[in-house]
Formats: sequence, structure tokens, C-alpha cells
Amino acid sequence: MEAETLAVAQHVDFSMWGLFARATIVVKLVMIMLIVASFWSWSIIVMKLMTFRRARAEAGAFDGAFWSGEPLDGLFDTLGSAPDGRSEKIFAAGMMEWRRSHRDDGGLIAGATARIDRSMDVAINKEADDLRRGLPVLATVGSTAPFIGLFGTVVGIMNAFIEIAEQQNTNLAVVAPGIAEALLATGLGLLAAIPAVIFYNKLSSDCDRILAGYEAFADEFATILSRQLDS
Repeated sequence: MEAETLAVAQHVDFSMWGLFARATIVVKLVMIMLIVASFWSWSIIVMKLMTFRRARAEAGAFDGAFWSGEPLDGLFDTLGSAPDGRSEKIFAAGMMEWRRSHRDDGGLIAGATARIDRSMDVAINKEADDLRRGLPVLATVGSTAPFIGLFGTVVGIMNAFIEIAEQQNTNLAVVAPGIAEALLATGLGLLAAIPAVIFYNKLSSDCDRILAGYEAFADEFATILSRQLDS
């Protein structure tokens, strides 16, 4: 009997595909869900790394142009009212409000400083929404994937014990395939969750630093305009 059991066990496919093929429909759905979540997370991670890198490069290039000594009106005329860069959009929002605050006789409408600040704050909030898009998905995958995998493991182990009861055989060679396919669900859950948590923390920190740079620029720009108003 033992020889027959060992012979059967030797012919069991313990590869990931083989374990997936042996799993029940519920465990298969769990595995597919985790694989899709993992690919979704990695697509967001790659996209955000590229987006943040481009945002930092744009901010550096714009800072060089802004502090080059060129008149702000000339810089705004060069960029236009709808520039592509994120820092440029914040600058354009402030400059457009600055120009709208001038009356036909050259005087300034009261409350110009507050309106300019609000315009740049709105532009920063729009960029913040865009930069943070996708990060909640990473947080969700990182927090839920292990539990989804654990659910698949519990279902798989239950099925393994049911199979043991039906076969009336507790030999490890009979039990091992069912336990292995059940644990594969937990492994996939961790495989999806760990990168999602790591990169969520990193990308959130990078996003906060980029937005802090935008806010610092807006404060400096508002100070420059305030000096012109006072003079």
C-alpha cells in the first residue's frame, strides 16, 4: 500500500501550474485575483516612478528658468496660459490671477494677494490629486492581499482534509499535494502585498516631497508678487 501511495505521489506535478490546475474553483479564483492584483500593483509602481521622475526633472528645469533673472511677464508669455509642466501650471495660475487683478487704469483690485494664493492652491491641489492617483490601490492591495491568500489557503486545507476523510488515508504523500496547493494561495498573497506596501510607502514619501516643493515655490512666488504690490 505504501509503495502504491509513493508511486502516486511521485507522479503528482508540484510545479506552480500543476498546483494551480489541481486546486478547486474557489482557490483558483483567489489565485487569479491575487495574480491580477500583483500585475496591477506593478503597473502602478512603474507608472508612478516614471511620473515622479519626470515631475522632479520638470521642477528643476522650471526653477532654473524662474530664478534666471528673466522678467516674470516674459517667462509667462513664453510658457503660455496652459503649459505642460506641473510647476509651470502653478506659476501660470498665479500669473493669470495677477494679470486679472489689474484694472484698465493700471491699478490693482483689492484682495489680489488672497486671490493669487487661492489660485495657486487650487493648481497645487489638482497636481496633488494627479500625483496621488493609484496610490490607494497599492495601499488596498498591501492590506488585503495576505488575507485573500489566507482565505484561499483555508479553503484549500479544508478540501485537503475532506479528501483525506474520503480516501481514509493520512499518508503524507496523499496529504502533501492538497496542502501545497493551499499554501500557494498564501504565497501569492504575500507576493502581491509585500511590493505594494514597500512602494506605497516610498511613493507616498516621494509625492509628499514633490508637493512640498510646489508649496514652497508658491510661497516664494506669492512673496515676490506681494513685494511688487507693496511697492
